[in-house]
This record gives sequence, structure tokens and C-alpha cells, in this order.
Amino acid sequence: MDTRRLVAKLWNYCDVLRDDGVSTIDYVEQLTYLLFLKMAHERANRSLNPETSLAGVAARWQSLLDAEAQQLEDTYRQTLQDLGRQPGTLGVIFRKAQNRIQDPAKLKRLIVDLIGKDNWSSQGSDIKGDAYEELLAKGAEDVKSGAGQYFTPRALIAAMVDCVQPGPNDTVADPACGTGGFLLAAHEYIVEHYGPSLTPEQRTRLASAAITGTELVDSTARLAAMNMIVHGIVKPNSESLIEVRDALAEPPTRHPSVVLANPPFGKKSSITVIGEGGRVDKETISYNRQDFWTTTTNKQLNFVQHIASMLAIPGRAAVVVPDNVLFEGGAGETVRRRLLNQFDVHTLLRLPTGIFYAGGVKANVLFFDKKEALPGKAWTNTLWVYDFRVGQHFTLKQNPLRRDHLDDFVKCYRPGEPRTNRIETERFRPFSYEELIARDKVNLDITWLKDPSLEDVDSLLPPEVIAQEIVEDLEAALTEFAAIAEALQQARTKFESQ
Repeated sequence: MDTRRLVAKLWNYCDVLRDDGVSTIDYVEQLTYLLFLKMAHERANRSLNPETSLAGVAARWQSLLDAEAQQLEDTYRQTLQDLGRQPGTLGVIFRKAQNRIQDPAKLKRLIVDLIGKDNWSSQGSDIKGDAYEELLAKGAEDVKSGAGQYFTPRALIAAMVDCVQPGPNDTVADPACGTGGFLLAAHEYIVEHYGPSLTPEQRTRLASAAITGTELVDSTARLAAMNMIVHGIVKPNSESLIEVRDALAEPPTRHPSVVLANPPFGKKSSITVIGEGGRVDKETISYNRQDFWTTTTNKQLNFVQHIASMLAIPGRAAVVVPDNVLFEGGAGETVRRRLLNQFDVHTLLRLPTGIFYAGGVKANVLFFDKKEALPGKAWTNTLWVYDFRVGQHFTLKQNPLRRDHLDDFVKCYRPGEPRTNRIETERFRPFSYEELIARDKVNLDITWLKDPSLEDVDSLLPPEVIAQEIVEDLEAALTEFAAIAEALQQARTKFESQ
């Protein structure tokens, strides 16, 4: 069975369940539970080298097959609860799991007809993995569920990984891993470029400790863990490479040499992080992070500080950040000054609108390296900015971003080459450290191109593209207003309590 037919088979049943109030992402979750149980059953009962450690999980699948319709709900609910208490990957996938399919007949059909009739373990990891990724992408399109914020466009991920070039001796981490896209792409890059030359030790490390992710949301972490399984990176009975916790809550204990991340966008956090020498009198839950440069409720700025702290020396990072990280004053300026001074911030990719599933996102990719300190001297020498926003217009369906759209950027980036080899182009320009520091508030939101659609009437955008951009601008504005309203409410509450 090829990927397309596999996806179609699994996806067609989603329409049936939607009438019962099962959302797209809920359906993908239920598929995750059941596919895991079915694959564990297959591995435990295969004729050659059965995985006896999965026998207990395999029995759970058989109990679902044997249960009568009226007993099925109770059996399924108990299965989810019991497995959620287990350690390792098993516990991550079933942690706080719930049955969302309330019609026993439809649940039975999903188990017996849709999943039970195929041998999923015999499908190649490419087919299973691609199919699961496509299901996650479909789930991300469900605007009401908000799942899009956890799904980074795979074309963008591929370009970022091609630039950073993770190797077999690297440790790769994503502190806000979502459904695991960066981890999968890093693993695929290493296998593709170094596969035949990998030593047994490197192969073992690649499957156990070299690539790890952290995710705050249980439902998203389970999707990431399952994504690693269907892609053949880890086994169902292994230790999980996905850790479920708040990455910002405490200083990092591991220091990877590569960090790839798209931290969550959205309104400001209600949690304040107390940074270096900072004291906050607000009545909010606070993190005491003395490894941070400044105190702020801005989640994106806190993730930038966290990534800077967690990087090993030497280390390299590629991080998706919204525009406000580039121009916001106060804590934002402090973070940018420290980053430019203590790190080699060498490349900024300005991204076009219309490529993210979460609406209203204007974002960039910031590339920076961590090296031994240079006493009395800033590490950043030149920041190269590639403007891929001006004159570029994408939509999720009619004109989605493809990897080849980023070919020119990757070519300009010159992965693996000295940055002195870079050549200035119309879209790619260098800015010296002195120029950057002299800008008001060290504003890195730099642009010089003019949008041709604003100058030439004949090149006006189609109405649907203009409408989409208006929607995205309004959503971005609403997000900012929500953050302001929240701050005002906190100030009012504090005042009234005094």
C-alpha cells in the first residue's frame, strides 16, 4: 500500500466521526493510540524475533478485538488509563489519554476494519512515516483546534536543517518540539549524509540520546513520540526521546551542540521569568532563571534566552522567531544586545506570510553560533539578512511553500563554507556589528526591498491573497491587543489588592 492510499484509507473515516463531534486532531490522537497497540501486537507475535517485552501491550490490542460493542468503551478507557502510567515512550504516548469516540459501533469499526486488517509493521518506515506526517498536516489545518501552532512547515524545516548540517557526533535538541518535525529532519539528514559510515556506537546513540525534544502539551508530545516510532527512529518499548515538561521552568541540564526550534507564538505568558539580577513584584507564577539576561513575560524572548543558555560550546542554533523579537524594546533590546555580543549572530531569514498553519504569523529564522568567550570583544561581526518576504505571497492550499522556493537562500547561505565566501545579492545583504548596535533599540527588523505589488497596478495580488493577508494582519493585531489587555488587567488587580 502506498502513502496516498494509506492516508486516504485512514482519513476517510474522519468525516464519519466529525458528525459525532470528533475534531480532526482528536481523530489523529485516537489513530495514534490504536496504531501503537496494533504495531505492538504485530511485533510481539511475529514468528521471527518476537519482542516479548511488548507482550503485555499486545494483549491490550487483543482485548479490544475480543470485546463486545457494549464492553468496548470500558475496555478501551481502562487500556488508556493503565498504559498512561507506564514509563518510557509508552507513558508519553498514553499520558492523560482519553477516548473521544463515544459510539461503540464506530470505535469497533475503526479497530477491526480500518486498522486491524493491515499489517502496519510490514509497511516501510518511509510509507508509515510519510502517511503519519500527512495526517498531522491535515490535523494542523483544523483552525478551531489550534493544532497549527505545533506544526512547522516541513519545507522550512528542511531548509534550516540543510543550512545547519547536523552530523553523527552532534547532539540535537528542540525545546519546543511540537510534533517532532525538526527532530525527524535532523535524523534523516544524518542518515542520508553519513549512513554508510556510521559506527555501531553512533547508530546506537542516534536512536537513544543524540536527538531529543521537549514538549509542554501532552497531546502534542504523544504525536511527536509516535512520529519517531513510525519513522523507525525508536522502538515502541524504548525510552522516550520526547520529554513532557515546561522547558522554561528550570535551567538546562543537557547542552546540545545543535538546537533547531520554532517556539510557540501567541499571547504573552502569564508566567514571568526572573532573569539576571531581576526582581518582579507582580502576582504571577515566576521562574527563577539566573542564567537569563532579563526578566520578561514574552514567551518568545524567554525561549531565545533558554536556547542561548542550553547550547554547548561550540554550538549552533536555528530558531524561528516572530517579528516582535527583532524590534521590541525593553527586554527585547536587552536580549538582542547580549545575543549580538556573546554569540555569533550571522544570518537572518525574513519569512513570507501565508506559510504557517497558525494565522497572523510574521516570522523569521535567526541563525547563531555559541563559541568560547572573547574578552572585551563582541562575537558577532556581520549579520547577513535574506529578505524572502517582500514580493513573495504563499497560501496553505493554492500556493504552498515548497523546499525549492528556499533554494536561493540555501545557496546564498553556503552551508559548510566560510562565511567570507558569501556574496551580496538583491535579497541578501550584510550588516556590520557597528551598524546593528547603532540602530534604535538594536532593531534587527531590517528591510530594504520594495514590494512590486505596491508600485505596479498590473501586478496587484489576487483578491483571495489580499483578503488572507488582511486576516493575518488583524489576527496579529488582536494577539497584541490581548497581551496589552492582560497586562492592564494584572495591573488593575494588583492596584485593587493594595
